Amino acid sequence: MSTVVVVGTQWGDEGKGKVIDFLAQQADVVVRHQGGNNAGHTVVVEDEEYRLHLIPSGILYPDTLCVIANGVVVDPRVLFEEIDYLHRRGIPTDRLRISSEAHLIMPYHTRLDALAEDRLGVNKLGTTLRGIGPAYMDKAARTGLRVVDLLYPAQFATRLKRILDEKNRILSKAYDVEPFDYDELLQLYLSYGERMKPYVANTSVVINDAIDNHERVLFESAQGTMLDIDHGTYPFVTSSHPIAGGACIGAGVGPTRIDQVYGVVKAYTSRVGDGPFPTELHDNVGADLRERGHEYGTTTGRPRRIGWLDAVVLRHAVRVNGLTGLAVTRLDVLDDMPEVKIGVGYRYHGELIHELPDSVEVLAEVEPEYETFPGWKGKISQARRLEDLPKEARAFLDRITELVGVPLVLVSVGRERASTITLRELF
Repeated sequence: MSTVVVVGTQWGDEGKGKVIDFLAQQADVVVRHQGGNNAGHTVVVEDEEYRLHLIPSGILYPDTLCVIANGVVVDPRVLFEEIDYLHRRGIPTDRLRISSEAHLIMPYHTRLDALAEDRLGVNKLGTTLRGIGPAYMDKAARTGLRVVDLLYPAQFATRLKRILDEKNRILSKAYDVEPFDYDELLQLYLSYGERMKPYVANTSVVINDAIDNHERVLFESAQGTMLDIDHGTYPFVTSSHPIAGGACIGAGVGPTRIDQVYGVVKAYTSRVGDGPFPTELHDNVGADLRERGHEYGTTTGRPRRIGWLDAVVLRHAVRVNGLTGLAVTRLDVLDDMPEVKIGVGYRYHGELIHELPDSVEVLAEVEPEYETFPGWKGKISQARRLEDLPKEARAFLDRITELVGVPLVLVSVGRERASTITLRELF
């Protein structure tokens, strides 16, 4: 058995797409287990850039089975846009499987998402406006529609009618906007169901059979630990569980079936949306890092907020995920900087603290305590062994592992697949 979960250790956008793509070279199955098209990952293959949101990046490998599991919320319109995008670029999708138990994002979810954010005004959460939160709300309220419903038109029609009547009342009475047309929505989604049918499977069975057959299975999380609905900076979080434990629930596998959990950490930190961010940089250094790293959202295009690496956040991620290895990305973005920093603790009303506060109000008031390191001269993108890196870069990496107590397994020194240093067998 060889199963690996890859999680983000910060607020997402850590470079998981590249790490997952690199690991997918060795994987037989790649599983996406939570989130929706609010996530995005960019993969560069021989100067070709691929931007994906729902479909695992393993789809770029001809022999890899890709699974959108039950914990994902699926917008069929976006799914088929992505399938068509891959087909135009010569990538087949016959190796894609979609869980029959995955919940559907409906047009009323995206509209309610936008309306709720607009009503919150300055107190908005900074969602991607993709309908993710409202879809998970319906899932928890047991009023959601699932992929399996599309396979039974009469059943889907009845359920949609009941649910849409309620949603239209909310839209017209609470928000004073036009309701959705039932017949139009019904026909649209039944057409989606016809096209989706060849991809639909009981993916829990598919994944567990692969594990039983000693295949290599890679589970990919969207977003990052700090956006987890329980363990992130609530309420400035996503609506699902991007932590390692979420892979079990979101894919229908038991925790005893997971071998390794790798945390992806960017050599600095970024976040999109609102909420506290202790090491955020509001100066030219932050602006420079944003441009060096092309830090703009894959899904939204929004400029990301930028800050130094935060070891308090990283230790929190180590604990709640049970990390067995670290994959450090974007180290090359720090090339030629005169100095680099790591936040090693916070000061709150004069007291030094080393664990993440439970309250976002407290987190918003802390002042980071930094350790400063000399930068390194020159470009590191050609390094293929740790020994190829400048001593200053190695010292920076060594300090990260000392602060969190988890070994390095991979270091990314550029956007391309080949620009990667591996320190041990990853499967």
